[in-house]
Amino acid sequence: MAKVELRAYWEKPNEAAVEAIRARMTLDGVKAPYFHGVPDPSVIEPESYTLDAAVLARPGNADRQVKLKLDYKRNLERYPLVQAFFRERRPKLLAIWGRNDPFFIPPGAEAFKRDIPDARVRFLDTGHFALETNGDDIAREIWAYF
Repeated sequence: MAKVELRAYWEKPNEAAVEAIRARMTLDGVKAPYFHGVPDPSVIEPESYTLDAAVLARPGNADRQVKLKLDYKRNLERYPLVQAFFRERRPKLLAIWGRNDPFFIPPGAEAFKRDIPDARVRFLDTGHFALETNGDDIAREIWAYF
């Protein structure tokens, strides 16, 4: 489900949107984001998405995830509180992002710099599950930053 569709759902809840999200709770639906935007899919271990799908297959878990995604609007509504905290406290922040992440797009990472000018934002040539493809790069960034 595209972000636009989710926003439309928040304005006017409908069963088609719910079913679009539920369709992503299958093995194929779970697997797709692991590979989206990844230059070399052979580095992704099948255990990752297989275990995620297995957890979702347990009774009630897919329903919980659907509800969580449909309720994401509440998270967005709290962003100003988080941003105010960042502006006031200016914590040390390292954001390592998949440049090709379809869910958390690069402008979201860049936004940290508005509130924390010294924030380090690093983009990797990968998708949503950056640890699956670039774990060593991420570990080096953490060691170098902290």
